[in-house]
Amino acid sequence: MINRKKIQDIADSYDQNDITIGVLGGHSGLDVSHGAKKQGFRTLAVCQKGREKTYKTYYRTRKDGRGCIDETIVLDSFSDITKPDVQQDLRERNTIFVHNRYFWVYFDFDDIEDNFQVPIYGTRGMVKLEERDVPKNQYYLLKKAGIRFPKIYASPQDIDRLVLVKVNEAIRGYERAFFYATSPEDYHKKAKELLDKKSITSEALEKAVIEEYVVGAQINFNYFYSVIDDELELMGTDTRRQTNLDGLIRIPANEQLEVLKYLEPKIIETGHIAATTKESIIEKIFDLGERFVATTKKEYPPGIIGPFALQGAIAADQGKEEMVVFDVSMRIPGSPLTRFTPHSGYLYGDSISYGDRIALELKKAITQGRLAEIVS
Repeated sequence: MINRKKIQDIADSYDQNDITIGVLGGHSGLDVSHGAKKQGFRTLAVCQKGREKTYKTYYRTRKDGRGCIDETIVLDSFSDITKPDVQQDLRERNTIFVHNRYFWVYFDFDDIEDNFQVPIYGTRGMVKLEERDVPKNQYYLLKKAGIRFPKIYASPQDIDRLVLVKVNEAIRGYERAFFYATSPEDYHKKAKELLDKKSITSEALEKAVIEEYVVGAQINFNYFYSVIDDELELMGTDTRRQTNLDGLIRIPANEQLEVLKYLEPKIIETGHIAATTKESIIEKIFDLGERFVATTKKEYPPGIIGPFALQGAIAADQGKEEMVVFDVSMRIPGSPLTRFTPHSGYLYGDSISYGDRIALELKKAITQGRLAEIVS
């Protein structure tokens, strides 16, 4: 792991009046860049060749003020960002990078942790804890925080109810080839079918998580922890759109049974829908987030910085509503829809996006001479 003090020294050496906000060309890059431009920052998107037109063409900054991407760097591969000459270019532009899921899908964790000597807004090392095969991962943190998550089965032989088997695809290891099972026999039957189709690998199956399937209203709680203000904020709530699952659930049950004879359900993230929550559960939402922040500070100092999300479902067991967390995003979530829910507006007067909020935090940190506190 790169010494955090070294990264902080780099941030302190920057021209604080000429900071560039850098993003990877994907995931939440436009949201971050739009917010950065509103707060007067210069923006830069690092793109992969063949996937650059969104940033280099469609949303480039124009002379009349339209657009939000000032500059682009196009690389043969996203992973080339760790090359010394690219890093030097970024530092010369006084770049603070805002990381997202892309930043960890297309790179080797060790390469980013050990070799990327460019300040990252947020806690660089925590994103890997989203992975289920690393020590002190998201399940560990949720347990320490006293936040309910689905029962995890150590072996297929222990399956005694409907479960979701979280296994990654063979071709795109970052995408999901999840499947459902109701018994050990059902698990082995479906796993064999996927292995025979080469949809998954035996190695991925060995690392799979077998998780109790919790029935409830799916919802994502999107937070922002301000290090500068030492305050947790609720940015908004949303739910997911997944293919081909969303298509399947929109047809009658009898037709679903026929369709399922010819295809397997897939749970691949396609988009998000803004979803409001009852005001009566807002206190519970904050309580979960505050417990998670406190736990990260204790278990992984300095703890979570900026955006994160607890994603799951509201279950009603014995008449009691309780959030069951399926996944934790330990960086900016993939949904740009938070500003379409009212939560941040209750605090700021008008609803704001994650890009807005991150830029406001960076601007305040620079004004107070505290930029080093929010980078790693």
